Amino acid sequence: MTIKERRRMTEGRVRAAEDVVARLKEGFSGVGITLPSLRIDPVTCAGNDPASPLVDLGRCNLDTALRLSVVLEAQRSAGHDG
Repeated sequence: MTIKERRRMTEGRVRAAEDVVARLKEGFSGVGITLPSLRIDPVTCAGNDPASPLVDLGRCNLDTALRLSVVLEAQRSAGHDG
């Protein structure tokens, strides 16, 4: 694989990760949750691993973690396992 092809592939993965982060922010916002550190992990953007880049869900305070767990439990109770 040429450097140009590798760069194009990496750019595509980073764009896909940016889209996922935007979707997560929107989804969390829709249920009143903000994860202030939600972002793409910049270190993994340079990797050759097909699973990169990684999305860093970040740190949150106890109240946010509790609210997130309540939302997840409600989804599971509603039959949304996936």
